[in-house]
Amino acid sequence: MTRIVYLNGAWFPEADAKVSVFDRGFLFADAIYEVTAVIGGRLIEYAGHAARLQRSLAELALQLPLSPEELLAVHRDIVRRNDLQEGLIYLQVSRGAADRDFSYPKDAVPTVVLFTQAKPVLDNPRAKTGISVVTQPDLRWARRDIKTVQLLYPSMAKMEAARLGADDAWLVEDGFVTEATSATAHIVTRDGTLVTRELSNAILHGITRASTLEIARGAGIPVDVRPFTPEDALGAAEAFITSATSFVLPVTRIDGRPVGNGVPGPVTARLRELYIAEKLASAI
Repeated sequence: MTRIVYLNGAWFPEADAKVSVFDRGFLFADAIYEVTAVIGGRLIEYAGHAARLQRSLAELALQLPLSPEELLAVHRDIVRRNDLQEGLIYLQVSRGAADRDFSYPKDAVPTVVLFTQAKPVLDNPRAKTGISVVTQPDLRWARRDIKTVQLLYPSMAKMEAARLGADDAWLVEDGFVTEATSATAHIVTRDGTLVTRELSNAILHGITRASTLEIARGAGIPVDVRPFTPEDALGAAEAFITSATSFVLPVTRIDGRPVGNGVPGPVTARLRELYIAEKLASAI
């Protein structure tokens, strides 16, 4: 059975869902996206992703031809049509099809696509072993706060990490870690303080990041929002990433060297447990 895909107000078998070769998402990466996790057929942190979607749309002067209520209904419908119990929903909005021109077209109709991917997100074996990362220069554009589909450099960085025998890359700019290729980077100092970079145009404003910081504060874990260096990370007790489908995932090696004891730490494990429990309870 093939997946059922949503495209511009209609439902198609995945093989029949077609987008114009003149679509600006294809020609210019003139598009934004969101990813929402699904567990037990319910949406995780949907409100945060929907709000960030609206911010990205506004930053690129894009229009979404769906009301908030309609967008939620489409998310629920695609879960039902694909009988998705665990995995994710990918949503992309482009400016639409128009003759190739760097200037925004005035009459293009936005292209809206949603599809599902079934995958285990709760029982991630890396939660028990941790992941390894390598540091690489951050060569992305300067508006990383907008969740665009301009993902070529993160893909290149991830492939370079794989070539070096690592799972992912942490990107570094001006001596400080910005983020992972598709996740927020965090460390836990030896005195138990969670450290993560402040929000700016340099990083994506992570939905899971925000929830994790709120959960940490509620659990009495000190939080220090500031930049940190790769050296700070290597001297930390723990490190981890957060993202929509990784939740809270430990990082146990950086550039081939162990973080802390080289195994997932207790603060990371506690935050993952608290995050999953809270978000499952509030899923819609």
